[in-house]
Amino acid sequence: MSDLSHFDERGASRMVDTSAKSETARVARASGVVRLKAETARLIQDRALAKGDVLEVARLAGIMGAKRTCDLIPLCHPLPISSVQIEFSFPAADLLRIEATVRLQGRTGVEMEALTAVSVAALTVYDMCKSVDKGMSVERIQLEEKSGGRSGDFTRDPP
Repeated sequence: MSDLSHFDERGASRMVDTSAKSETARVARASGVVRLKAETARLIQDRALAKGDVLEVARLAGIMGAKRTCDLIPLCHPLPISSVQIEFSFPAADLLRIEATVRLQGRTGVEMEALTAVSVAALTVYDMCKSVDKGMSVERIQLEEKSGGRSGDFTRDPP
């Protein structure tokens, strides 16, 4: 059990001690998609939904989610995040792609913060659009790349 960083030698849960690690620049980028009706995508792009500008509300929700990751995911460290950027695109008429990039100077990575930002942004899109499209689905939330830290860099291979 001691090979797992979140468990001690007896199997008890623990928060990883990062105090001996050096502070380095850490960056993580995650993505996800919301599959929706083409009509719903047009309403979002035209800012024509009754609840307001879906993408700007989702962007704010994603940023807030990244900042609150330690409150949502057990054993995540509270981190002094330097930057959260969230971008939206429509690669197909029925697909909204969400990408979050999180940066900090610290002792542990920001992968969970980037994944949480995408997740919360996607759920916000669902919440704001559910009155016109209950069949939406949130899909393929994944880490795209990360840099910094002892474990080195990671870049997802293209599909």
